[in-house]
Order: sequence, then C-alpha cells, then structure tokens
Amino acid sequence: MNEILANLFLGFGVALQPLNLLLAFVGAFVGTLIGVLPGIGPVSGVALLIPLIIGLHPASALIMLTAVYYGTMYGGSTTSILVNVPGEASSVATTFDGYQMALQGRAGAALAISAIGSFIAGTISIVALMFFALPLARYALAFGPAENFALMVLGLSSVSTLAGEHLVKALLSTLFGLMLATVGTDLVTGITRYTFGVPQLLDGIDLVTVAVGLFAISEVLLVVNAIGGPRRFLALQRVWLSLRDFAESFWAIIRGTVLGFYIGILPAAGATIASFLSYGLEKRLARDPSTFGKGDIRGVAAPESANNAAAVGNMIPMLTLGIPGSSTTAVMMGALLILNVLPGPLLFTKHPDVVWGLIASMYVSNAVLLVLNLPLVGLFVQILKTPERYLYPLIVSVCVIGVYAVGRSEVDLTIMILLGALGYYMRQNDYPLGPAILGLVLGDRMEQTMRQALIISNGDPTTFVTRPISAVILVLAALSLAAPYIISRVRRKPQRALVEDV
Repeated sequence: MNEILANLFLGFGVALQPLNLLLAFVGAFVGTLIGVLPGIGPVSGVALLIPLIIGLHPASALIMLTAVYYGTMYGGSTTSILVNVPGEASSVATTFDGYQMALQGRAGAALAISAIGSFIAGTISIVALMFFALPLARYALAFGPAENFALMVLGLSSVSTLAGEHLVKALLSTLFGLMLATVGTDLVTGITRYTFGVPQLLDGIDLVTVAVGLFAISEVLLVVNAIGGPRRFLALQRVWLSLRDFAESFWAIIRGTVLGFYIGILPAAGATIASFLSYGLEKRLARDPSTFGKGDIRGVAAPESANNAAAVGNMIPMLTLGIPGSSTTAVMMGALLILNVLPGPLLFTKHPDVVWGLIASMYVSNAVLLVLNLPLVGLFVQILKTPERYLYPLIVSVCVIGVYAVGRSEVDLTIMILLGALGYYMRQNDYPLGPAILGLVLGDRMEQTMRQALIISNGDPTTFVTRPISAVILVLAALSLAAPYIISRVRRKPQRALVEDV
C-alpha cells in the first residue's frame, strides 16, 4: 500500500507539471469534440494526433493521447442522445434510451447522467487499475482463442435484450450484421469474399459507415417522411439531474463500471461489447424490462459507465503485457514505440514516471472532462431547438464528411446511403438496428478466434466445451438467450394463480 501511494505521488508530480496539465486539458477538449462528431472515433482521433507528440517526453505524449481517448468516450454520448447518431461505436447502446429521453424533454438529465456516470466509472476504474493491474492481466492472459470465442458468443446473446417483442426480427438483424462482417479478405487463405470486384471492399466494410448509415441517414429519412407532422423534439423541462434520477441510476453505474472494467481487460473485447453487455444486464435485472428502449435513465447510465470503465481496462494489457487491449491502445502503443518506450512488465520498473504519470493524469483528465461537460450540457441541449430543416441537412453533411474522412472512398458513401435506406425500412417494420451493429462488431473477431481454436485443436470442435472457462461462458450465453422466456413464464404463473383465485 505504501509503495502504491509513493508511486502515485510520483505520478502526480509528473501529471501536475504545467505542460502536462495543458496537454491533458487540450486532449480532453479535443477528444470530446472528436466524440461528438460522427465518423471519426477514438482510433482515428488518436492516430491524427500522433505527429504532434514527436519530441515530447513519453509521459507527456501518453497523457495527451489518453486524454483524447477519454474525451471521445465522454463526447460520443452527446449526438447519441440529442439526434440518435452514435458519435462512435461504443455509444450505439446509449441511443436506445438516451434519444427517447431527449424526445421526452429529458435530454439534460440524459447528458448529465452520462457525464456523472462516466466520471464515477472512470475514477473507480483508475483505482482498480492501480491495485489490480498485474493480477487481473495475468488472469486475462489465461483466455485462449476458445474462451475468447465463447465471450463473443456471450456478447451476441445480448441480442435477446435488444429484441423487445420481436426476437426473430432481432436475430435476422444480427445475421445481417454477421454477413457484413464476412465482406473482405480472408486472413487465413487470402481469398476475397463478397467484394464483387470492388477493390475498396478488400478490407471489409467500415463500422463507421454502417453505424452512420443505419442510424443517422435512416433517422433523416424518417424526419423527411414526417414533414408536416408533429415536431420530433419535445420541449426541455430541465437540464440538470434530480436526486431521484441519480439514485435510480446509481447501481446501474456501479454494475456497468465493474463489468466494463473487466471486459476492457480482455484483448478480444472492448468498450462496444462492454456497453452492450451492460445494457443487457440492466434490462434483465429490471423489475419492468419494458421501460428500456422507452427512455429509462438506467439505459443511459449503464452503457456510458461501462464504456468509460472499459477504456481504462484497455490500458492494463498494454501497460503490463505489451498487448493492445483495443484498436485505440494499439495506436497508443505504436506511439510509445516511436518514442523508444517498450510497453510490458518492465515498463513499471524502467519508466515509472511514464506509468504513474499516466495513472495520475487519468484522475486529472476525468475531473477536467466532468468540469467541461456538465457546464456545457445547457449549450448542447440548445441543438434540440434548432429547426429540423436546418439541423438534419447539417447532420447529413457531418456524416458525409466523417465517413469520407475515414476511408476517402466514394464507395463508403454509396454503402452509407444504401444502408440508410435499409435502416429506414427496418425502422418502419420494427427491425431493431442495434443487433446489426453488434453482429458486425463481433463477427470478424468471432470468426478469427473460432478458427484459431480449431487450428490449435486440430479441427476438434469439442474444444469449446471441454475447456472449463469456455464451457461456462457458453452455458451463460445459452441462459442469456433463454432468460426472457423463462422470466416471462415465471411472471405469468402468479398472475394466472391470482386470476384463478378471483
């Protein structure tokens, strides 16, 4: 304990240097803007800033890049809540209830719980990072391809929580997402799949293109179709969080933090999976699951807490094992290598100022982001008052710029438009969009881990059930899919008994 406190004091000595404080503030602010803009995301945002770190001390460089990463986690919720456009993939789950809260005039409460939940989750996760980094990383290293595949299956099982009363339609939506994940080049054989001779599809369909098309463009089409009807944005009643809302969200924040932090440690997972699983967990634990998807504040608190906790968890395998926990930490690891710092177990002894300066700066960045975001809630919600004839053309412009900036390809724009039309059809016919994104996010990783496991086991498919951890996770996935039916039948029995007594 004394050693940890001594190292933390060393870290604050580094983090509170004027230059590092400035870099943390700039990184947090820029990261928030990146998170707000659909299409850029944390990976692109961090990558764009790498040229700026050349010549900086490694601790200063990592402090700025981490602040940017943190900021994108905060900022991604803004457009998800206000205009139903995820700022980045891990904010997709926030749209389910956040946007409904905005339509009910509760955008201020949704944005406030997003910022407060993110702050609480980030702070608790940083404390956990300090005390449990090495032991947790060693445990996560025990997960092989079979266990990681089972984890992906468990992630897909959360489709049942996104289905509402249309499980079959949710499964079809998931299948569509999995199909999109197969487009591109097979990493094992090098064979191209479903590219139809289009070179731009060799690397697959970008998640940003799919998310923006299905959510943003389809939303604009719905608005165009409703011209002359009632205004979609309702008047705001408050821009602050009531004590009742906070009390209702508190345990969702805590559960999202714990789940997100652990999921973030696993190299095969990430903030997106953590946010979906956290949302699903809250819906299953709720006494009345039907309130989710209709503006339940826990549906905002849980995924927002989970994705921020996962962002901290992602740092553990990178710092302690030299294994990137996510695409963003892979870019950050590359930045450290450029600065001649090798992440891994020796990093704590060779460069303690870098590691503990980073940990201390996380506390600073977390506080800076809370200070930046809460006062700006009132400014953000003014977007709701913008006339739709101005707001939605602006959204389309931002979407086009964001999607084009990712791949600089007209093909991506075409796919975005086509998926927008498909998303419009799905919305009109009660097909949930979330499962499609979930299938795309998990599909590629599922295929890779499944094939790795089969290669290691010489083609024996029983490896997924003979390995204890994998078998337990698969059982949990099966129970997860069956849970809605089991719960509904259990709830019907008391009702039937009551009717018979009457």
